[in-house]
Amino acid sequence: MPTHYQGPKHEVRALDAYIPLFRAADTLAGRSAARLEAAGVTPGQFAVLEALLHLGPLCQRELGQKLLRAGGNITMVVDNLEKNGWVRRVRGRDDRRFVAVHLTAEGKRLIQRIFPEHAAAISNEMSCLTAAEQETLRRLCRKLGLGNRKELEKRRRS
Repeated sequence: MPTHYQGPKHEVRALDAYIPLFRAADTLAGRSAARLEAAGVTPGQFAVLEALLHLGPLCQRELGQKLLRAGGNITMVVDNLEKNGWVRRVRGRDDRRFVAVHLTAEGKRLIQRIFPEHAAAISNEMSCLTAAEQETLRRLCRKLGLGNRKELEKRRRS
């Protein structure tokens, strides 16, 4: 559904692209969240478990950067994962201030069980697009995600 906004043509065009992008992302995220919660984890918990499975132990700051989440959010997610016995925090030997988050055996079993189901569900969701369309979408989303980063960085320096 296009916007009803009657502003400048470039703003109407941008809104007409943004609205379906936002709705599609929101719809996919909602369906994904429901599947993950049925498997016993929140989307945030899944993201941390998946990162640790594929990247190995990380400190919370690194997890936040990888997952584009604020430090407080990551702390809460890791606290809950730790309460469930799925991760453990390990202090560094040389620098006790450094704390790495590790998967436990139970956490590894959990993410190894639910990740393939998640990947298959995402593949199914994306199957309405051809392989070429999926690649184009990936490139465009990356470009959009990076956005005017260079311009914003230039403004911050001024």
